[in-house]
Amino acid sequence: MFIELTKNNFFEIENSFLNIEEVKKDLNSNPFGRYLILKENNEVIGYVYYSDIYERAEINQIEINFIHRNCGKGSKLLKKMIELVEKDITLEVKIDNIPAIALYKKFNFEKKAIRKNYYNGVDGILMERKKTL
Repeated sequence: MFIELTKNNFFEIENSFLNIEEVKKDLNSNPFGRYLILKENNEVIGYVYYSDIYERAEINQIEINFIHRNCGKGSKLLKKMIELVEKDITLEVKIDNIPAIALYKKFNFEKKAIRKNYYNGVDGILMERKKTL
């Protein structure tokens, strides 16, 4: 089950690995910010926090609960987010985050640039996925 988190349904993430106060701060400070939550059996499995900015979207963070990694949950979540936004999507990822890069490539994200020292001394890769027609 997917839930688009709003300021009115924080109860959906109670007792999960998400920090409710951090989520509230994100949604209050970013007018373009959106959270898409993946829940199974009443448990939050993962989320993607993204900005839906006019003609494009930008993934700010995607996370799957540690015990649910490497079994297709990240793909399921990213696929749903792509279906919802239906536009070009960009993101930055640490150059050494091989599993995340593989996930993004699976969904046709392409490397566009290197961001030197983007993550406290670790380079980042700017990736983009063009909307398919």
